[in-house]
Amino acid sequence: MANLVSDVRAVAEEHPDETALSYRGRDQTYGEFWERTGRFAAELADRGIGADDRVAVYLPNLPQFVTAFHGTLRAGGVVVPMNPQYKSREIRHLLADSGAQAVVTLSDLVPFVEEVREDTDVEHVVTVGEDADAGTDFEAFLADDDDALADRAENAAFVDRDDDHVAVQPYTSGTTGQPKGVQLTHRNLASNAQTAAGLVPDGIRTDDRQLGVLPLFHIYGMTVVMNATLFNGGAYYPLPEWDAQEAVSLIEDEDLTLMHGVPAMYNDIINQPNAEEFDFSSLRMAGVGGSGIPVEVLRRFEELYDVKIYEGYGLTETSPVTHFNSPESGRRVGSIGKSLPGVDAKIVDGNFEERPRVPEGPVDEEETDLDEITGELVVAGPNVMKGYAGLPDANEGAFTEQDGKRWFHTGDIGYWDEDGFFYVVDRKKHMINTAGYNVYPREVEELLFEHEDVADVAVVGVEDERRGETVKAFVVPTPDAEATPEDLKQFCLDNLAEYKHPREVEFVEELPRTTTGKVQKFELREKESEAAE
Repeated sequence: MANLVSDVRAVAEEHPDETALSYRGRDQTYGEFWERTGRFAAELADRGIGADDRVAVYLPNLPQFVTAFHGTLRAGGVVVPMNPQYKSREIRHLLADSGAQAVVTLSDLVPFVEEVREDTDVEHVVTVGEDADAGTDFEAFLADDDDALADRAENAAFVDRDDDHVAVQPYTSGTTGQPKGVQLTHRNLASNAQTAAGLVPDGIRTDDRQLGVLPLFHIYGMTVVMNATLFNGGAYYPLPEWDAQEAVSLIEDEDLTLMHGVPAMYNDIINQPNAEEFDFSSLRMAGVGGSGIPVEVLRRFEELYDVKIYEGYGLTETSPVTHFNSPESGRRVGSIGKSLPGVDAKIVDGNFEERPRVPEGPVDEEETDLDEITGELVVAGPNVMKGYAGLPDANEGAFTEQDGKRWFHTGDIGYWDEDGFFYVVDRKKHMINTAGYNVYPREVEELLFEHEDVADVAVVGVEDERRGETVKAFVVPTPDAEATPEDLKQFCLDNLAEYKHPREVEFVEELPRTTTGKVQKFELREKESEAAE
């Protein structure tokens, strides 16, 4: 392999007139898209940006993000994706740590870059028009003469890169400290995108149309949605932000065939006032990841629309997918699925010894002592990152060398069964220890989702003088909810061991979530700590 975008070039040469991108009624063919990446790569080269140089892409889901991403790689550079919701304080570390020399962003976000520019190596700021129109060019990088542009695109360099050269450097969320730069190579990303595409029945085809609502700065939207689609000739339909009604309308109006989302998106859809009217008959596959989907949310969605949701699992450090419930390998509700072809995985204890497998999962968590079967999920394979940028201590703790393999510690607690299915119970950092008993928040959340008056929920551990920690549930009630906090506490007490039920239930209007739909539980814990002071 020469470069991650070799696959896009091959598709553009074979299907130049097929649609690559479609944004708000404007289509862009593969031929047009490849020309745009050439223009961008040529302009980068003119400014001395090439092999191994970092280019930060600070944009929402727009066609310009896709052009900048693949144009940077075509020039041999390294993409540093940044959350467009970040402000100056948040981007300062990412730009300084990565050493990015250029930033591609909306004109509205330029002030945030300028505010921190003197603390970074940024030399060029590339602006995208405010209207975010699919036909808008990069104002600072492109000339006006169309013939000259076409000529530059055709003759733009295509810089060969080795498999182990870094292609993208995303950053972890930083919820437990400074965000870490994750070095993902051309091999990491290309192998995972093609493997992910193969999980779709018959693979992703040229007639597939993919909903692009997962953020492109996040590895899930980047690899499984954007790259998997473009590497196989499908059409990618980006949406700049999540809106359930807009996403559903796009699926219905354009007969989209593929959809990936995080659990919160599926939960939003089924809680829309007109949810029963939606038509998802064009979808031939729906996937979910980012965090575990509550079983009740999955059940309701499938009951309403007769579309199965296939759950997967992955992390930024693994490009991202390591496990998936594919139609071919089978599906077990509650499982993250089997490990992908070429990816090794196991559950280990603190001494890196394998934990025993259960005969068949999922287990009845009320009848099973989870501490007897759970351990940390570790993975190895071609998709596992090269390492954290400039952090030798973090890398030492992240990997274990054994049996000729380099195992990555995911930090997730789970178990596995004899059929090869894996089950994640919770994050290490989320587990609650109350009076010596371990409580997995997800188990309590799954139960509360079954209550008809609960629209959303997050369970955390809060300080307790007698028990050390106790269980608290933050609940978003449905619009017509009649249950009180006491009713929900009793509901849990009737269905769980006494030590697991939430001692407190607080109704809230919404839960704090990242742009990828993960509940920011640290915010809930901080809020609770501040209230107790």
